[in-house]
Amino acid sequence: MTIAVYPGSFDPITNGHMDIAERTAALFGSVVVAVYDRPEKNLLFSVEERVSLAKTAVKAMPNVSVMAFSGLVVDFIHRIKADVMIRGLRANSDFEREFEMALMNHKLAPDIELVCLMTSAKYQFISSSVIKEVARNSGCLEGMVPDHVAAALITKYGDYIREVEKRAGRQYNSLTKGA
Repeated sequence: MTIAVYPGSFDPITNGHMDIAERTAALFGSVVVAVYDRPEKNLLFSVEERVSLAKTAVKAMPNVSVMAFSGLVVDFIHRIKADVMIRGLRANSDFEREFEMALMNHKLAPDIELVCLMTSAKYQFISSSVIKEVARNSGCLEGMVPDHVAAALITKYGDYIREVEKRAGRQYNSLTKGA
């Protein structure tokens, strides 16, 4: 049975990630969504939170599991005896970065095959960074992330949003009192 690993930070997991995970699950016997514990990114969720959100997201897919990993993804793939690395591509900028990583990973582990899946058109604009920006500014997340992820984002940003609204309300009130 071929084991495919779909690595990423998943901060948070989006419907675009889910699209790739579902399509990968249809192609391979077993899929591991591998949550990188320490990417060089400004993370919103801890690794435990990201793993939990991903596990809930993929629970309806019997051949998909979720694991955290640290270090090089190729070492993780070897450790769990997987065969294939999956990457999702949204745009040309993704291709350039993925191509660089693919060349390095091939140099480090020529035995691991890379399969890139193009994100479905309806998810091409979605990235975890954009999702966090929308959530931070109280935007609508419908159709962009699973419902439990939207709830987690609202909870995570709740204090921040309340503080911004409170400050905006004070500014608004002080401006209108003089009118």
